[in-house]
Amino acid sequence: MDLILWRHAEAEEGVDDLARALTRRGQQQASRMASWLRNRLPEHYVLLASEAVRSQQTAAYLAKSYTVLPELNPGVEVDDVLRAVGWPEAGGTVVVAGHQPYIGWLAARLLAEQQQMWSVKKGSVWWLNHRERHGIEQVRLKLMLTPGMLDP
Repeated sequence: MDLILWRHAEAEEGVDDLARALTRRGQQQASRMASWLRNRLPEHYVLLASEAVRSQQTAAYLAKSYTVLPELNPGVEVDDVLRAVGWPEAGGTVVVAGHQPYIGWLAARLLAEQQQMWSVKKGSVWWLNHRERHGIEQVRLKLMLTPGMLDP
């Protein structure tokens, strides 16, 4: 299974956390990253977003159709996210347009087997792969990419 953790792009400040929208810069970040992903994703993948406007706006740059799950909202627990995406049993490729801090926690837990707070820049992608090799389960980091790395 490939799990792509995509932190939502830059969003405006606001009191109602779920209503915060992408800034102009965030729209540019999401557009560039979506374009990069679109050229590398398999034909069939699952795109998931939280109920937050900024998460759905980020996902919409990649595809018109995506699934909104409250289990991906800001402040959820890592185990809730893993269950929601079906890690690692679901197979295939799942893209999550989500939030800090759980994206950093997920990356740390899956790659280092520790519950640590890893910083993930807005609009960044962490592409993880789960496989079994010689009877041993492995999680590999295939890619970590920030929007700034895509700048011309």
